[in-house]
Amino acid sequence: MSVPLPTAETRWRCTLCGNLTRFDVTRQAKVVEYVHLDLAGEPKVEEREVLSESIESVRCRWCNAVDQIELVDRPGASA
Repeated sequence: MSVPLPTAETRWRCTLCGNLTRFDVTRQAKVVEYVHLDLAGEPKVEEREVLSESIESVRCRWCNAVDQIELVDRPGASA
């Protein structure tokens, strides 16, 4: 089941326990990164371009429910 990303007007909510704030999100992404290595060899990503991204699953951190996440309106979003 694909779960849509929240927008400026919506947010996630667990339909089982009502959680609005804590989720484990599994994503698949294809990105291009500009990586700068310092003289010691430590990498630092300085630029990141997301070519494609999809959410595979969202799990509620409170009750561990999977595939029970819905989009609901954010407070004041309709104003």
